[in-house]
Amino acid sequence: MGAARLALRRERRALFWKLCGSGTGEGFTPRPNWGVWAILATWPDESTARAATTDSPVWQRWRARAGESWTIFLDPLSARGRWAGVNPFLPDLPGQNSQGPLAALTRATVRPSRALKFWDRVPSISAVIGTDPNVAFKIGIGEVPLLHQVTFSIWPDTASMAAFARGDGPHGRAIKAVRDGNWFNEELYARFRLLGSMGSWNGVDPLANLTPAKAA
Repeated sequence: MGAARLALRRERRALFWKLCGSGTGEGFTPRPNWGVWAILATWPDESTARAATTDSPVWQRWRARAGESWTIFLDPLSARGRWAGVNPFLPDLPGQNSQGPLAALTRATVRPSRALKFWDRVPSISAVIGTDPNVAFKIGIGEVPLLHQVTFSIWPDTASMAAFARGDGPHGRAIKAVRDGNWFNEELYARFRLLGSMGSWNGVDPLANLTPAKAA
């Protein structure tokens, strides 16, 4: 993972990129899963993304060493906040609405003084999302254990995602606690429509039963 940073700096097609590890279980735990890694990157357009994730030396090396790999292609619908001081997911056409499946990404830098309170909330949230019949895929990843966290999930529609995120459950109560306690130094929330995928996760494509949206 560390060596990939040097190669990615030479990948001129990438506009923004991050290398992330993952947590055990559903991924939403502070214990690292040394077998699952993620590259998150943004590109000028979908064709560049597909070409780069096929022929870039970094992706080729990671796939050569991996037992399995899965790549998801997304188009931002909305994004607010900052990641390392910038918003890398600004949509081409702000205000778009997704009528079908969508992905949600949240990223936060947790204040060290609030880290214990933050992680105390995580097990109950992980348990709920793990049993939610609507979620097609979910994972917790991060740049720095305990302090820099990313959640990524895929849903069949906006309504099912909103019911989980904003309902009177562990996640909704955690959001209120975050706001009331000022737990984060930096945060970003983004939604995406699905353009397609390549490869597999645990032997299947999690998007197989979903219908990716067509690019505008």
